[in-house]
Amino acid sequence: MDSNLQKYRAFAAAVEQGSFTKAAQVLNYTQSGVSRMISDLEREWGLVLLERGKSGVRLTGDGRKLLPLVKNICGEHEKLLSRVNEMKGLKSGLIRIGSFSSAAAHWLPNIIREFQKDYPDIEYELLLGDYDEIEQWIREGKVDCGFLRLPAKGEMETIFLEQDRLLVVLPEGHPLAELEKIPVSAITEEPFLLLKNGENADALEIFGRSMSAPKVRFTSEDGFAVLAMVENGLGISILPELILKRGSRGIVSRELEIPVYRNLGIGWQEKQSASLAVKRFMEYLKYR
Repeated sequence: MDSNLQKYRAFAAAVEQGSFTKAAQVLNYTQSGVSRMISDLEREWGLVLLERGKSGVRLTGDGRKLLPLVKNICGEHEKLLSRVNEMKGLKSGLIRIGSFSSAAAHWLPNIIREFQKDYPDIEYELLLGDYDEIEQWIREGKVDCGFLRLPAKGEMETIFLEQDRLLVVLPEGHPLAELEKIPVSAITEEPFLLLKNGENADALEIFGRSMSAPKVRFTSEDGFAVLAMVENGLGISILPELILKRGSRGIVSRELEIPVYRNLGIGWQEKQSASLAVKRFMEYLKYR
């Protein structure tokens, strides 16, 4: 241990215990050793920290001003040691993650890469599903955490990650591509390719608000499959911007006349029994 830290601990213990003898017992030092460390500290600082007497020790005015700072240094050092020990102990572990395909493709690799810098030996298991499946997996304990659309339907802890725009996706050269923003009513006249992410697709909720219905020609739970259909001129769709980061050719995207977003986050069941690996992973996501 750093010699200055030893002196700080001796000073704090002497004040708390009221004597060098009792402080020495607590710290497992000799009484003379505690006395010498505090004398060295006073000499280094050029201050008298304690008044010595037959009944023990008590703080001087200078000592009273400095004691809170000394205690804070000792406390922070204990926290540091605790975290180091935890990190040293976290040499293995498994984190099971539920995700929809676009989050798995665009977020998860970066998240895991950064997390592995501190915890290189953690293993990961990925389950792909839709919003409803992922929530169910979290509740059942099939996964430790999962990417979700917020707010979650069930009770669980969640962390907001990003607001994702929903955009109209069209083949290049489509007449609607001439518009800067597209009304929902114009979309209902076109063959529609529907992405479903659970019981209610994001796009169907948009049509529901406008009291209209699309001409659905193709339905899939895979956003990239829908995107491929649009690329091949088989229809148009409404897709999250996150999916479009793939950089597909032969398509254009436009905002809806009334912009629509989905709130994305990660959810988990906060439990005392959660593994240290999962706890550290969720702390990382909370402050990333």
